[in-house]
Amino acid sequence: MNKHIFNRYVSAIILTSLTAAEIEAQTLQPAPRLVVNIVIDQLRTDLLEHYSPLYSEYGFKKLLNEGRAYEAASYPFEPLDKASALTAVATGTTPYYNHIPGEQWLDRTSLRPVFCIDDSKFFASPAHIATSTISDELKVSSNGKAIVFGIAESADAAILSAGHAADAAFWLDGKTSQWITSEYYSQEAKKWLKFYRNTNSQVIKNKDDRNDFVCNFALDCIGDNAMGRDHITDYLAITLSAKAGSKTKWQDELEDTYMMLDRTLANFISSVEQRFGKEQVLFVITSTGYTDEAAIDYERFHIPTGTFYINRTANLLNMYLAAVYGRGQYVQTCFHNQIYLDHKLIEHSQLNFNEITARSKEFLLQNAGVREVKESPYSPEISGDLIVEVAPGWQLINEDTNESYSCRAAFLPFPIIFYGAGVKAGLVSTPVTTDRIAPTIAKSIRIRAPNACKQAPLF
Repeated sequence: MNKHIFNRYVSAIILTSLTAAEIEAQTLQPAPRLVVNIVIDQLRTDLLEHYSPLYSEYGFKKLLNEGRAYEAASYPFEPLDKASALTAVATGTTPYYNHIPGEQWLDRTSLRPVFCIDDSKFFASPAHIATSTISDELKVSSNGKAIVFGIAESADAAILSAGHAADAAFWLDGKTSQWITSEYYSQEAKKWLKFYRNTNSQVIKNKDDRNDFVCNFALDCIGDNAMGRDHITDYLAITLSAKAGSKTKWQDELEDTYMMLDRTLANFISSVEQRFGKEQVLFVITSTGYTDEAAIDYERFHIPTGTFYINRTANLLNMYLAAVYGRGQYVQTCFHNQIYLDHKLIEHSQLNFNEITARSKEFLLQNAGVREVKESPYSPEISGDLIVEVAPGWQLINEDTNESYSCRAAFLPFPIIFYGAGVKAGLVSTPVTTDRIAPTIAKSIRIRAPNACKQAPLF
């Protein structure tokens, strides 16, 4: 090949490469101006599909048809409640790292319950979350310039979903139905809330309106606080509910709940899109992944059932351990479905802790209705030493605290939906876990994932 032809060949390659790079640069999707992360408490895929003929074209149908929907999502840990689920979505990890195993756990020192947002200084804060959240990382990457809010009907949902660095979390006062916040948050946000309350006298009057009330407040929060107005991505976490209120007419109420939820989402999404355009906002919708089911009389239908009394069994376990190892209060207490052993007594008595837990598991497994006994996967300060799982259909009761816990091992399907901001539409049936939501959001807004998140983005 002569020199002239070779130079032309090289020039063509360079020109082609540059053109491809320019085309790629032109087609790169810019980071959205606003991320709206909506978690719907107890939303279920099966019910979402069942009530689909009742929906409009602008709510769930729009999300499913124009968004990227993962229809078989799950959480990578159990048991679940609203607090542990919301924290898992925000942190992209499990309670082993984020230290929020549920709404409550026992303090090892006092043996008293700790509420997940308890704070001795501010009354309520996200201080118990042991890792960063997706909104925290956004604050860090923007040098604090990103605007971050969490909004929910309850304080724990608002605070846990907002993260440590949020400008504020807002929730409804249980007595007055007025929007309130914590002294933990910024003065600017508290001033705005005071102004908002002085100029908006609306209060929630009907529990059926709770989702509308939350979303209307969220729209005001977006507008009044100039969210999504510049090139720096802002973040809004919203918690809604798909829970039916009545235990006697729960099926009828579920139908109404899903219909109204569809309407609420349609109005909210349309309002946000009118302000910013579809390409400027990333919506993420998922569920807390559990359900509070109405009590079922299994015995009436001859289905295996029974009652396991954990407090009685804990006392019997202590008597057994005392007979084997000598007198002492080896079992300190029980909480939920967990049994707490006295670490100091066992260490002081120079006993083998692993041997005691092994004997305890053997003893507990001999009790009727016990399906499994596991050692806690979490750190001792937020969990008991032994976790008792009762058989499906059985009920666990603590007569000392009047707590009850039922086991249902069946899979509860729920979706993860990404919509807007250039997301390609599609329905994905492959099972996925919710700890992949945070890294997916992080990728879309060009920041790092939360610091305990080990999972890859979904796309």
